[in-house]
Amino acid sequence: MEWTDEAIVLGTKKHGETSVLLEVMTRNHGRVMGLVKGGRSRRQQPVLQPGNSLSVVWRARLENHLGQITTELLTSRAARLMALPLGTYGIQFIAELTRLLPERVAHPYLFQALNVIVDEFEEGDVAGELMVRYELALLTELGFGLDLERCAATGRTDDLVYVSPKSGRAVCAEAGKPYHDRMLPLPAFLRGEASSNRVSYGELSQGFALTSFFLERHVYRPLELQAPELRKNFIEVVRKDLSLED
Repeated sequence: MEWTDEAIVLGTKKHGETSVLLEVMTRNHGRVMGLVKGGRSRRQQPVLQPGNSLSVVWRARLENHLGQITTELLTSRAARLMALPLGTYGIQFIAELTRLLPERVAHPYLFQALNVIVDEFEEGDVAGELMVRYELALLTELGFGLDLERCAATGRTDDLVYVSPKSGRAVCAEAGKPYHDRMLPLPAFLRGEASSNRVSYGELSQGFALTSFFLERHVYRPLELQAPELRKNFIEVVRKDLSLED
């Protein structure tokens, strides 16, 4: 069995003396692992770095086998990502998020989102916003998507300022006012009403709190997992990056 696909490197593990197990997110085959023979060579190591885009050929005798991967570099990003804390923590964190997906299940929308985000780990507000949106998209792909388009109580599409922790649906200010202390804030950038071109850390903090609540309920707790420490590290780097701009 053999297929060729576009992929983004998530990480590698040593295998034997000269090879590596390569983990990639592919456009059409989802998250895949495979053996790269000679992957620890001087020629191969720079290619197999997290964040790089590759053309990969996967081969195995049977579909459920580990398979071997050969690669060709399409876009090199690793050096630029590792040059800044935002990129270093960002690529590691988004790889951890992507590992929540089952192996070998195509998620073309998430692949495209990942392809965008890995080029945006330079400014804290942009990277933070895209990461919140990636977590929301991940929840949707896992079957736990939030409905942030209209009020759960009235059907209104305006003045949406809350999210119900029970239903994961947006709630307008009027309907949510009596229960505001039990609601989750819906940040302005997720309802298309950002106060400026730059998203503030306060808004991003609300966004991460929102996604954290539902990831914990629907993903981490059922799987008996802890949210990765990398998440806290990334959010802290975003905060520091934005504080330097103030």
